[in-house]
Amino acid sequence: MQAETEILIIGGGLAGLTAALHLNKLGLNVTLIEKDTYPHHKVCGEYISNEVLPYFEWLGLDIENLAPTFISDLLFTSNLGKSIQTKLPLGGFGLSRYTIDHYLYTELIRRKVNVIHNRVVEINFANNQFTVTTANNSFVAAYVIGAYGKRSSIDIKLNRSFINKQSPYLAVKAHYKADFPNNLVSLHNFEGGYCGVSKVENDRLNICYLANYERFKKYKNLLAFQENVLYKNSYLKAIFENATSLFDVPLTIGQISFEGKEPVHNHILMIGDTAGLIHPLCGNGMAMAIHSAKIVSALLHQKIEGQMSSRAALEKSYTAHWNREFKSRLKMGRVLSSLLSNNKFESLAMNALIKMPFLLHKIIKQTHGKPIRISL
Repeated sequence: MQAETEILIIGGGLAGLTAALHLNKLGLNVTLIEKDTYPHHKVCGEYISNEVLPYFEWLGLDIENLAPTFISDLLFTSNLGKSIQTKLPLGGFGLSRYTIDHYLYTELIRRKVNVIHNRVVEINFANNQFTVTTANNSFVAAYVIGAYGKRSSIDIKLNRSFINKQSPYLAVKAHYKADFPNNLVSLHNFEGGYCGVSKVENDRLNICYLANYERFKKYKNLLAFQENVLYKNSYLKAIFENATSLFDVPLTIGQISFEGKEPVHNHILMIGDTAGLIHPLCGNGMAMAIHSAKIVSALLHQKIEGQMSSRAALEKSYTAHWNREFKSRLKMGRVLSSLLSNNKFESLAMNALIKMPFLLHKIIKQTHGKPIRISL
């Protein structure tokens, strides 16, 4: 027997959960399908720009009750031992995905939103509606939002162009006990990658890095890779050597690619990493994922309320909004990555930033958004 819903969200990460809360607040019939149960850890930098706070307030979310770490400064260090520190224009906060995703999920349950724990195996669009099949059920929906993350078997089924291209990166994350400033998020460049470090709730230090997979394969294990590659950045070496891991083993994700993705594919409205993998040098992927949920939810509401003439108009509008909000930020992340992967360019860039620190402030503004507000 098929279940019917107005809007079906595939994936219960940060973007999918936020979209479900938004759509539910607008009184729309929404179902969310997530393959995993909560709470669970995810590989993520776990820093969120304060740009999301007005939106969270509108959604009725009380983040302060989760005891986040409040962050005001950014430290950037180079592989060559240079560093620069600056104030963040808006500031931000640190919360683990374990905590914030679980909180959003419990809010969905409290608000009686339909959440299904299952794995989606197929998505079909015909006669202006979707049929979504899971392992033991199927759903009919007028609209589908894709929020299932960086890459998935769903992408293979949908024959998305990026999925067949080589994916050169590996991501690693763990929590640690360490002496580290609460107000600081730091980004450390090393040969072939970047490492973000900042506190989350309960005085835990999140260390998450992105590394070139081919380079990683030259070493026997994560520890050997860290000691031979990451430790060449003296700041990273000091952090790791004075930290005690709170995980039995770090979390890892392979096959990460920064190839371009479509915000709309086969009439599915993609959000978060599913729409375009958010480069770590953009600085606040969590806020961008949340913002994409706001954009798609507001546009869907307009369409359902008759303020848009067709599905094609909805898809065109969403693509335009996505590009306007995120395209230049993603491009800046790629440009910075290209510059910092070359030792000569890295040295020149760091010298310029140290001599003209206002440039770093300008770069941060270009990779962050403005406060997300709702206008009804």
